[in-house]
Amino acid sequence: MGRYVIRRLLQMIPVFFGATLLIFLMVNVMGDPIAGLCGDRACDPATAAQLRKEFGLDKPVWQQYLTYMGNVFTGDFGTAFNGQPVTELMAQSFPVTLRLTIVAILFEIVIGISLGVVTGLKRGRPVDTTVLLLTLVVLSVPTFVTGLLVQLLLGVKWGWIKPAVSPEAPFSELIVPGLVLASVSLAYVTRLTRTSIAENKRADYVRTAIAKGLPRRRVISRHLLRNSLIPVVTFIGADIGALMGGAIVTERIFNIHGVGLQLYNGIVRQSTQTVVGFVTILVLIFLLANLLVDLLYAVLDPRIRYA
Repeated sequence: MGRYVIRRLLQMIPVFFGATLLIFLMVNVMGDPIAGLCGDRACDPATAAQLRKEFGLDKPVWQQYLTYMGNVFTGDFGTAFNGQPVTELMAQSFPVTLRLTIVAILFEIVIGISLGVVTGLKRGRPVDTTVLLLTLVVLSVPTFVTGLLVQLLLGVKWGWIKPAVSPEAPFSELIVPGLVLASVSLAYVTRLTRTSIAENKRADYVRTAIAKGLPRRRVISRHLLRNSLIPVVTFIGADIGALMGGAIVTERIFNIHGVGLQLYNGIVRQSTQTVVGFVTILVLIFLLANLLVDLLYAVLDPRIRYA
């Protein structure tokens, strides 16, 4: 196991540099970031030259990337165009998005897996058909539509929740936004769990456990569920990074000051340091989440061993 972890960590190094280089190049071709610093009027040549020198934009792109990565390893992610260090923006926004992601993942695990197990065990029955139709509807409706409808009905019309989340963003105010954020992934988890449960229910090891006279609850929890969760865990692990980086729509709707809002502002203002800095952390989170998922395989299925 230790050798496998070391090998995976070494494999992450080129992936990390490749991903950050790609993002750095993509951000640099979005346009001229200096043009947006002077408002509607164009910057005069002297001011533009001074700003380019101050932010290091007068150097070649490859040199900017090497300088940036060298600073990253010392904990310096640069300075946003508003003069605020990117690390301060991270300290303000990442805890908020992390809480939102935790709420969304809990909804996926509790509701998604529970519905998937029930429908997988009762495949073809009315409850199975009903859940499949509901998940199909959820998958068909865009997140921004779901978020706006929920905000309008629960927040504005009925007054059950606050239409906008406060800057502190406590867990109590993130329940509804977390459900909106997790809605599409929750539907996928439900359908994926259902399919996996239905397939493994006919497996030989399940029939053998039943033939031994084991209680139904033990057969489901110890044998059927553990083996069926492997593809589900894979999806949820990959979804952690996607939820943290893809919460732009949800955070905009509910005015959540998280990573999504900072990325949106960075893209609109063409702030290279902000966008690349946040994406760099998201890449690390995605890589570590995938490593954790691979290690969980051995916990769910004892037959899996890593050399």
